[in-house]
Amino acid sequence: MAGVVEKIFITPKGGAKMEAVDQAEALAGCGLRGDRYCERTGYWTATDECQITFIEAETLEQIVSTRGIRVQNGEHRRNVVTRGIMLDSLAGKKFRVGEALFEFDRPRPPCGYIESITEPGMTRALIGRGGICARVLASGMIRPSDGIEVL
Repeated sequence: MAGVVEKIFITPKGGAKMEAVDQAEALAGCGLRGDRYCERTGYWTATDECQITFIEAETLEQIVSTRGIRVQNGEHRRNVVTRGIMLDSLAGKKFRVGEALFEFDRPRPPCGYIESITEPGMTRALIGRGGICARVLASGMIRPSDGIEVL
């Protein structure tokens, strides 16, 4: 395995607090069941949306230690927190997490909106390390502790 899922977050609508979940169903062509972009209620719906977003736990730990920005409980607004994999290395690749199959879509830079609903400095803290967007190619359940297998 190239890495592991550490945490999963969803929220039913744009701007609402991200909630940690014990499992989530990834739906092909949609995203995570119950999440704002699969439900078509996200702030960026129809503008610049991702089906699912991933961010590295190591990046979040660095942000906390160097900037003091709160990012450990979903404030980063990404769906899946990973450990042990450099997400940029997935560019052009497909990968399996739990029962679901994903494909790298693009890097996910932060936006000014994220700072308006979290805290000052969040956008700057995530610049250059905001994670990635991925497309869901095959549906399935994903859970914390699931391995990430690059295909």
